[in-house]
This record gives sequence, structure tokens and C-alpha cells, in this order.
Amino acid sequence: MALSGDAPLKAKMLQSRIFDFYENTTMTAHASSPSTIVAIATASGRGGVGVVRASGGLEVIHALMQALCGRALTPRHAHYGAFLDAHNTPIDHGLALYFNAPHSYTGEHVLELQGHGGPVVMQLLLRRCLQAGAAYGVRLAEAGEFTERAFLNDKIDLAQAEAVADLIEASTEAAAKSAVRSLSGEFSTRIHALVTKVVHLRMLVEATLDFPEEEIDFLQKADAFGQLDRIQMELAGVLTTAKQGALLRNGVNVVLVGQPNVGKSSLLNALAGQDVAIVTPIAGTTRDTVTQVVQIEGVPLNVIDTAGLRDTDDVVEKIGIERTWGAVEKADVVLHLVDAMHMSEVSERNEADAQLLIELADKTPTGTPLITLVNKTDLLNEPMDGAEDCIHISAKTGAGLDDLRTRLLTIVGFEKSASDVFIARERHLTALRLADGHVQTAYAHALTQDQKLDLFAEELRLAQEQLNQITGEFTSDDLLGVIFSSFCIGK
Repeated sequence: MALSGDAPLKAKMLQSRIFDFYENTTMTAHASSPSTIVAIATASGRGGVGVVRASGGLEVIHALMQALCGRALTPRHAHYGAFLDAHNTPIDHGLALYFNAPHSYTGEHVLELQGHGGPVVMQLLLRRCLQAGAAYGVRLAEAGEFTERAFLNDKIDLAQAEAVADLIEASTEAAAKSAVRSLSGEFSTRIHALVTKVVHLRMLVEATLDFPEEEIDFLQKADAFGQLDRIQMELAGVLTTAKQGALLRNGVNVVLVGQPNVGKSSLLNALAGQDVAIVTPIAGTTRDTVTQVVQIEGVPLNVIDTAGLRDTDDVVEKIGIERTWGAVEKADVVLHLVDAMHMSEVSERNEADAQLLIELADKTPTGTPLITLVNKTDLLNEPMDGAEDCIHISAKTGAGLDDLRTRLLTIVGFEKSASDVFIARERHLTALRLADGHVQTAYAHALTQDQKLDLFAEELRLAQEQLNQITGEFTSDDLLGVIFSSFCIGK
């Protein structure tokens, strides 16, 4: 690139702008809290081992070592001994570990006391830590505060911090593996790669805006539109993978509806592989919603059995029917069960099924799939003709259940072959969709006859901002409060 006239000054301006872009991309505007915190880091209840964790400044952590262990500890070495109360009487015996900053989970000085996991023992150790550290302002940690400090001290980014909670709460093996991928930084790496490409393209556009008199078409020479195409393609790929991860994290609400005695509870039991719901020949056995988590290819499905839909004067059954309609309104998929024995005959029950399907279509949220399942096919003398919008099954024999499982996975958009899925949350999907929208708008501005490059650059900036929110480079304190408050105490 050849610049005439005051070229050195212009080059310095351009270099400064580029530096600002990269600095803003990686800058975190948070500061670590100076106070020392302590909490029980293991789940409540009885267990073989329990852990009390403290994190904070060097002086305070050393004071806690002396008070509870009676000595200083070598960093990253396990020390066995007694945990002492205020009178130097042992509370328990166990392992004490000291992690010096910044080589710890939080990036601060950390002391962990690993004793026996009885609730009384843990409370005694916690109380002793608070007592010994009272003069130093030691306090009980808030929910998720250890992980929040790890984020604020640049040990992990925000997506990795959320993955910690998702790994703890994972309900399936696939969800746990995906959370580990996010925690190891796979999700963040792909986001950072996208941000780098967006920043580079912004640099080119801004250079064109800064030096229009040079008549150098930076965009054309640098294949700017090709770069934008590749950003769009990569963004679409990340969004697709994130959707898979969101399914593994959140699961899918599948609601079973139909008239009494069509086999809803039997289907729930068949999918769950155990007797979760009561099944009897008596109509109206199910009076309330019954939910069971069922795994299909690692995807958690929250299968919800509901009260049979019919006209009734029974007060309890009416309440159950109201809850059925409430479940339908929140469903991701609605399965409408009908009895195969009534499909080929003209009867009040058959007419009621048709009327119920109309009502379901009206009350099911727009965009929520509604599938009709023809159950009890094992009672038919000959096979029924299949319809494209129906699945023929037998909850008793298991016939057709594999087709149902496949259809459900197809509906929710899960790909069995996806092996690189990372865990994702709804806020990640929202940020990715917004970033994609800004990139598409930038493309539209660039393709106009007068090439509105200032608007092009602004849309790229907004796209970058959305992507940075995923990893936490630009994140409001309010959002951090919401995220970390959902963690357990001690994590």
C-alpha cells in the first residue's frame, strides 16, 4: 500500500485504529474483589469426603492455614493432619491443600480443607474459617462467586464459566461431554476466531473511509466480500452447532395428549423403560401431569403425560385437564394419541378425536409440531394404511417407537453424527442470531450502488459486540449477576 503526502502520519493513524480494535476486543472492564470468601464446596448431605474452600489474599489465607492447620503449607502439596478449633482441639482429620495465586481455580490464593463429608463436620469447619478470618473480613461466598472470580481474573471466559454450571447440571452423558468441550474452550475458540475475522474486515473498511483520497480500493484488493461470505458461513456453522448444544442442555418438552384410555401413560412407560405412570383400564386414571426425562441419542426429552381430555363433572379431573392445556401451551412438541380400534369406525369417540385435533391445532403455539400417534395397533387384525402425518405405534409391544424417536430427533433438528457439539445457552443463540443479522445487513449496505461503507462498518461493529458478549469481553454487570446467581454455593 503506497501512501503519498503525509503518508507516515496516515500510516500511524491507521496503525492506531487497528490497535484500538484489537485492544477493545480483548479488554475486560472488571476488577477482582479484594475480600476473602469461604464456603462448603461439596453438595449438601452425607458423603465420604467434604470440602471447605477459601479464596482471597495471601495474608488472610496464611492466617487461615495457621488457625486451622497449625502451620504454613507448601503450595500444591497435600498435607494430612488435624483441622483445629479455637482451642487447638481437632475438629476433624483430613487433607489441606494450598494453591498460590495465580495458579488456582480463582486466580487468587486458595485453601481447601478436605475432611469427612458429614454435614455437622462441614459446618464446624466453615464456622471455624469464618471465626478465624473475622478480623480480616472473611465472609461467606455467594452463589457462583468462586467461578465468577475465575472469570474476573481471566482464568476462564464467560462461556467457560457457564459451562462449569452446565457440566454440574448435565442430565445426559452427551450433555456432560458437550459441557466439557465448552469448558476446555472449544466454543470460545470458535467465537474468538470469528471476532478476529470481523475485526480484520472492519480494519479494511475503516481504512477505506479514512483515506478516500488515495483512491486505493482496499475492499476489492483484500477480497472483502469474500471475507464477508466466509464470516457468514462460519457464523452459520457455529449457530448450528450451538443449537445442538442447547438441545443437550435444555432438553425438549414433549407433551402427550388425547382422550382417556388411548395409552398416554403406557407410552410414557414404554419410552422411559419403566413403570413411571399408573396404567389401568379405568378412564381418567391420570389426574395430573407426570414428567419423566427420557434420553434419545443423548438428547433429554421431558416427556409429559397429561390428564385425558374429555367433558367431565369431576372437580379434580377438571383441574388436571386445565393443567393439560397449560402444558400444551409450553410444549416444544405435542403428541396427539388416538386409539387405532376407533380409527376405522364411525363413533362418538372417533368424532371426539377429530374435534380434539381441531382444538389442539388451535391451542398449540404457532410453530410447535403436532404429531398424531395411532396407538394400540397390536389389537388390529390387519395393518392400517399409513398417513404421512401419523405414526402407527403400539406402546404395549414397542412397535413403531423407533420411528417415533427418529421423528422427534428430526423435528428438534438434532444430528446424530455431530461429534463436536459444545454446550450452549439461549443467550448464546440470541447473540449469534443477532450477529448474523448484523453481518447480513452489512452485506446489504456494501452491495448498494453508493456503497454505504460507514453503515457497513457500523454493522460489523455491532456484530463484533454481539459475539464478544458470548465470551464476556463486553458484558453488563446485571447479566453477570443473573448468570452466577444460578450456580450452587461453593462453586
